[in-house]
Amino acid sequence: MKPNVLIALPLGKAFERKLEPRYTIVTDPDAKKGVDAVITVGTMNADKAWFESMPDLKVLCCFGSGYEGIDIGAAGTHGVQVTNTVGANASTVADLAVALLLASIRLVVTGDRLARAGKWRGENPAPLLFARGITGRKIGVVGLGAIGLKIANRLAAFEAEIGYHNRSKKDVSYPYFETVLDLAKWADTLVLAHRADETNRHMVNAEVLEALGPTGHVVNISRGSAIDEDALIAALKNGTIAGAGLDVFENEPNPRADLLSLPNLVATPHIGGGTSEAIIAMGDAVIANLDAFFSGKPVPNPVTA
Repeated sequence: MKPNVLIALPLGKAFERKLEPRYTIVTDPDAKKGVDAVITVGTMNADKAWFESMPDLKVLCCFGSGYEGIDIGAAGTHGVQVTNTVGANASTVADLAVALLLASIRLVVTGDRLARAGKWRGENPAPLLFARGITGRKIGVVGLGAIGLKIANRLAAFEAEIGYHNRSKKDVSYPYFETVLDLAKWADTLVLAHRADETNRHMVNAEVLEALGPTGHVVNISRGSAIDEDALIAALKNGTIAGAGLDVFENEPNPRADLLSLPNLVATPHIGGGTSEAIIAMGDAVIANLDAFFSGKPVPNPVTA
């Protein structure tokens, strides 16, 4: 008998066709009894009560690298294996991080608006023509995992200096900084690519933003909780930093209007992993985790407490 797999998010018919030979697909979001596996995203609220409501659940597969909404301890208590697809979309997310940084420091959105409005470079072209570029910048990457390392390597090719902060020191040539504040004091740009949880909530606060300085920029492709948005709004308004590029926000899918209204913010709607190549790769990684689990083999991407 094929295991019953609940697909809790729309992943398309192509993905379902890959599953069908080995699994019975369940699409009823309220299904509980008889569900052997669930495919979902890490932001879902899977707490102790949720695991208790799923009496037959054996494996929970997160589509993507995040799992901040999953109570890993409760999963373990109930004998549920949690997996993710870490690394499958790393290149795609890294690409967007670089795009956001370029758009922010080179005033791409401002220039686009002026050109479309028939104003060419505007009444004062100096900000567009004399913006400081990437070459020679000191860029700090927070989180040097699969995504962060790709970001660092991409930006190093732009002739920037790279430093990083991570929970542990990595075997790389880039200089390591013990804290985010130390990294910000050295850098003039921060790119957030760490795994976000309650231990690093609002790690980018007013003190960190001030340390970046008036030509500084911050890019976030991690999670919105990493930045104190009150502090960021104040810093963008008063010139504490020059700009920001955000793909993630604290209140998704309804980011703060007072943040989105700022002219020195570049915003995208959490599309970091959103390319066809990444979606296919993440889907294949989910299936690889399922296949390994139900054949009694170690899963490729286990999540543990």
